[in-house]
Amino acid sequence: MAAGLRKSVEAINGTPLPHGILNTPCTDVRDVGDEHELLGVEWLALGCCPVRSWTDPCGDESPGEESPGDESGAPGTKEFCRPETEHAEPITLYAGAECSTIGWSYAEAREHAEATLALGEQQGLEAAFWRQKLTRDAVDLTPAEGPLSIAQGIAVLEGCLAESYGGVGVIHVPAGAAALLGCCDLARENATGGLSTLAGNCVIIGAGYSAENTGPGGTPADPGTAWLYITGPLVVRRGPSVTIPDRPGPSVNIRNNDRRVLVERTYVVGTTCTVCAVNVQIC
Repeated sequence: MAAGLRKSVEAINGTPLPHGILNTPCTDVRDVGDEHELLGVEWLALGCCPVRSWTDPCGDESPGEESPGDESGAPGTKEFCRPETEHAEPITLYAGAECSTIGWSYAEAREHAEATLALGEQQGLEAAFWRQKLTRDAVDLTPAEGPLSIAQGIAVLEGCLAESYGGVGVIHVPAGAAALLGCCDLARENATGGLSTLAGNCVIIGAGYSAENTGPGGTPADPGTAWLYITGPLVVRRGPSVTIPDRPGPSVNIRNNDRRVLVERTYVVGTTCTVCAVNVQIC
């Protein structure tokens, strides 16, 4: 049938994956208006210092007004931990719509660009966070013998986080490996609607993670394998979306009569303590 005879209808809308980085109880998503927070944030790490035991009933009596402990480092003295400063950098995502001004108004172009960002922001943020944080900072726990089974991989990751943090963390799983989580009952939907493991760690299943699927340093996964990561809790600061231009006139390129509308949004994704990675077999 000739294209000119087709009836124009509304676009086919979609729904972001239910257990992605922005659509899960695993993530603390905060919509913020303070532009300074969207330039990047820093904080003192909490929970990364060990809590130690003391078994000498006679030693180290209350120091009263004096500073506790001493600086000798001798056996039998209590140890102190200096918290590290952690930080998170901004990630700006955008969606642009380009069209001829004939038959497509500014309002329609703007609506299309805004809808594109709303549908794709989760996937885009997952891919950016994977590149910006996970592959840069992870400790690779893959054994020299090669990739593990997915059950073994999750066990290794949870052990890593438990040793360095001890609180509830987040396992980051590419969508292409998600089906294997059910093979050994590795993740279940919990009372809040999220996914968690038997140990209690949250699971994020990311379309953006699947699109990346690279190891520490950005090394691509070998065919038939996937990279999994584990982190501490996630906090996502999300700014308002900004449409450029905000009025019809400047959207038109007078040289070719095309219209362009851009929508941007800035995010800052923070996590804490150790990031660990492992390569697993998926087929």
